[in-house]
Amino acid sequence: MPKLWSETIDAHRRAVRDATLDTAATLVAQHGLASVTMSRIAEETGIGRATLYKYFPDVESILVAWHERQISGHLEQLAEIRDRAGDQTARLGAVLEAYAEMSQAHGSELAALLHRGEHVAVAQQRLRRFVADLIVAGAAEGSMRDDVPADELAAYCLHALTAAGSLPSRAAVRRLVSVTLAGLRRPHS
Repeated sequence: MPKLWSETIDAHRRAVRDATLDTAATLVAQHGLASVTMSRIAEETGIGRATLYKYFPDVESILVAWHERQISGHLEQLAEIRDRAGDQTARLGAVLEAYAEMSQAHGSELAALLHRGEHVAVAQQRLRRFVADLIVAGAAEGSMRDDVPADELAAYCLHALTAAGSLPSRAAVRRLVSVTLAGLRRPHS
């Protein structure tokens, strides 16, 4: 198969996949999880149901694929935020604040369905390692504590900041991030 042809087919497959994922997410946001069906997704995207079933066996697999794409996007966003900030404390603070804001933005019905898959465990491990690396860098700089393993501190941060999901405002999220960061700072002797 010529390269141009295979690239065109790959681009078409990506377009169908992206349209399906985007449409499913929009339908959930507008009408709720229970309203999303394969027929409705096919109708909204203009993709035939038979074609849709070639890509995805059911609605849940579409939503899981959408969630995987969202997670990858969030991790990329966190890396960009890390790379824009100044010293290690500023980098960690910016990343934790962004993570807390992401936690605050999640809907509970969809999150309950999507946060039980294996892909979530893999993403959590990546995120924990990402935060632990920032803590290690902060400890090397002298601003973060090194008396507790970085992986344990990263778990502490991520668990603490999931509480942002129930907070009423951005100011409340910032306060939670501030308290979390305080627990990471090197104790003064």
